[in-house]
Amino acid sequence: MTSLSVEILAADAAEPITSAGNAQLGIAVLAGIAVIVLLITKFKLHAFLALTIGSLALGAFAGAPLADTIKSFSTGLGNTVAGVGVLIALGAILGKLLADSGGADQIVDTILAKTGKKAMPWAMVLIASVIGLPLFFEVGIVLLIPVVLMVAKRGNYSLMRIGIPALAGLSVMHGLIPPHPGPLVAIDAVGANLGVTLALGLVVAIPTVIIAGPLFSKYAARWVDIQAPEKMIPTRPSEDLEKRPGFGATVATILLPVVLMLVKALVDIVIDDPENGVQKVTDVIGSPLIALLTAVIVGMFTLGRAAGFTKERLNSTVEKSLAPIAGILLIVGAGGGFKQTLIDIGVGQMILDFSKSWSIPALLLAWLIAVAIRLATGSATVATISAAGLVAPLAEGMSTGEVSLLVLAIGAGSLFFSHVNDAGFWLVKEYFGMNVGQTIKTWSVMETIISVVGIVFVLLLSLVL
Repeated sequence: MTSLSVEILAADAAEPITSAGNAQLGIAVLAGIAVIVLLITKFKLHAFLALTIGSLALGAFAGAPLADTIKSFSTGLGNTVAGVGVLIALGAILGKLLADSGGADQIVDTILAKTGKKAMPWAMVLIASVIGLPLFFEVGIVLLIPVVLMVAKRGNYSLMRIGIPALAGLSVMHGLIPPHPGPLVAIDAVGANLGVTLALGLVVAIPTVIIAGPLFSKYAARWVDIQAPEKMIPTRPSEDLEKRPGFGATVATILLPVVLMLVKALVDIVIDDPENGVQKVTDVIGSPLIALLTAVIVGMFTLGRAAGFTKERLNSTVEKSLAPIAGILLIVGAGGGFKQTLIDIGVGQMILDFSKSWSIPALLLAWLIAVAIRLATGSATVATISAAGLVAPLAEGMSTGEVSLLVLAIGAGSLFFSHVNDAGFWLVKEYFGMNVGQTIKTWSVMETIISVVGIVFVLLLSLVL
């Protein structure tokens, strides 16, 4: 396992935009994060505005010139959006096709029809994991929670016994598996191989989601034994459709980008020759842009046309899918701006100075930094983006596998203990009809289990890579 190299980090550090000492920088970081948390929680300000103001406050507290702070924030925002913006848009289109065509319902109905009572929690984690592959976490929740509530009501299950596995599946996919925005940004920031990260992410995700989902749900159901709230059980979104896409075609469409990226990773490992014709082809079709674009085009036929969509309906679906992601793009971009401001004021060097006496592995350091930012900001994506920027120099000298594990360590840390400054916390609380204490004992504990189990498996893998 590669450990923190002070010399490497110091050599790669850019000239900071402020001459502040470590004490002032530490105060500036805490103050900047506090401003973001206060604006989001107390004043209910949109995360984009909070991150923008917080970045400016960070620079001001660090004594950086305002013009330099603005430049750092703008550069980080632009680079982040340029790197993942198209991928976010394609993922949103695929998710909308999946929901509107009834493909998601087809997966759910098929699996539940073949699942016994004892296996239902395992079925829910499987459904959430499969559906969560192309969807943002918030979109996945909106799509899956109505299904969770209907299953709990119909089978007379404790809501936690069904809900926790579904939430675990979505959360693990969101934090560890590209093409979700957080992992994609981290991959770009540290220069990781996307396919290798995806493959190792699946290795870590499977045991993690089992422990945090079906296994933990047994205890969560005892701690908070509630039934599905009647008022939250809506009409299923695809009941007005005359036909739905087939189960096999739907699953194949969802998994297509993942398969293409995995093929690229395998070819890169086996052939490892950039001049090889096969590798050149797989490098193209396995790139995130082409893989997702291919899935969207295929999905228009296997999902949209199969559901009887006209060309006009397909165009309308695409248009409707793009409007809601404007906020996501801005939040992700502002998170990148905040990250760049952290880097440019010299926080990386500050961490170096504090870490000189530490004997701490790089992977564990990356996890701890992501945990701290997650606890402070409440955003897994912001935690991933910011932590990735801070620890990117650690990837220097690492093997391909180790760099991918660095991304997964950051992703695991970004999921630690969701609480009141996390939008997901309130979303789960309201949908499940819980109070704050019940939400902490179930959702927050589940997120912490995912984070801790995730880093444990990352560290175990690092012993053999």
